[in-house]
Amino acid sequence: METIKVAIIGCGTIANSAHIKAYMANPNAEIKYFCDIRKERAEKAVSDYQCGEAIEDYHIALEDPEIEAVSICTPNNVHASIAIDCLSAGKNVLCEKPAARTYAEALEMQKAQRQSRKVLNIGVVNRFNTGVNIIRKMIESGELGELYHVYVSFRSHRSIPGLGGAFTTKSIAGGGALIDWGVHFLDIVMYCSGDPQPLTVTGQAYCKLGKNMANYAYMNMWAGPPNYEGTYDVDDFVTAMIRTEGPSITLNGAWAQNIGIDEMYIDFLGDKAGIRLQYGADFKLYSAQNGALLETIPKFRMEDMFQNEIDGFLTCIRTGEKLPSHIDTVILSSKIIQAIYDSSDKRAEVSF
Repeated sequence: METIKVAIIGCGTIANSAHIKAYMANPNAEIKYFCDIRKERAEKAVSDYQCGEAIEDYHIALEDPEIEAVSICTPNNVHASIAIDCLSAGKNVLCEKPAARTYAEALEMQKAQRQSRKVLNIGVVNRFNTGVNIIRKMIESGELGELYHVYVSFRSHRSIPGLGGAFTTKSIAGGGALIDWGVHFLDIVMYCSGDPQPLTVTGQAYCKLGKNMANYAYMNMWAGPPNYEGTYDVDDFVTAMIRTEGPSITLNGAWAQNIGIDEMYIDFLGDKAGIRLQYGADFKLYSAQNGALLETIPKFRMEDMFQNEIDGFLTCIRTGEKLPSHIDTVILSSKIIQAIYDSSDKRAEVSF
């Protein structure tokens, strides 16, 4: 495959921990630009990875005819505008999750993709996870029988990220625990159950434990340190029920709760068998046979899902294949998340 030249827009944590390393491990990719509004971060990437050019303005990369692919690793509030600019410039895009802050913004991104006919994939990386794909195949093959309900838990004790910063400012992030963590869990459910159309959504989001920032007690803070002069106006707990054309879905999620146990799992309930997936880890299959109850722990080699995601993105640029992470599929999660927030605001069920 001919080498694809890439621009990285946003040189923060997800770019360095996942995107950059995966591109560099692919022999068909060459990173030509590192872009960040804090140019020192782009310059550090050039120094660390010994390649590319540091720029502050991503339009420089968009004006370069050699650039075919762009990874957007910025805060949520500029996902839509940058993605639309990239697509309009004829570039193929991998945009980190969530697609955008709102469903309306995601629809604008989808519209730009259809007009440009370029690739727009969203970073729902669990669709490239080995265990998740095994579960999906088991459900498709009927091993669980009828999948009638899925329960989702993404609950942590005191894990609000960067209190008072971008993560906790609604105008930047679009939301809190639901849009940050919940998007991954909900996307796994949608993917494994065949991306069923949602029918009704009811939900409630709460902004409680972090609201009084000065009195928020914690052991550690990812994306910290706290900024007590900043903003905290997002959800730190959310609950919802979603009816779909497939299974019903219920969820409870918390960045912070007054229960000192982390519960990060998904239960797939079928009439023949059930599966509990521990997020980012293995899963167990529960079934019955010959009058006996069985508990099975499948063993498999776990591949690097970020590498699979980047490799798939680069390949589909050449082949035209539509990956499971394409905006046309992933936009369902944006639709559901928006409906949960809308239901919470209205204190009423949302129907489609």
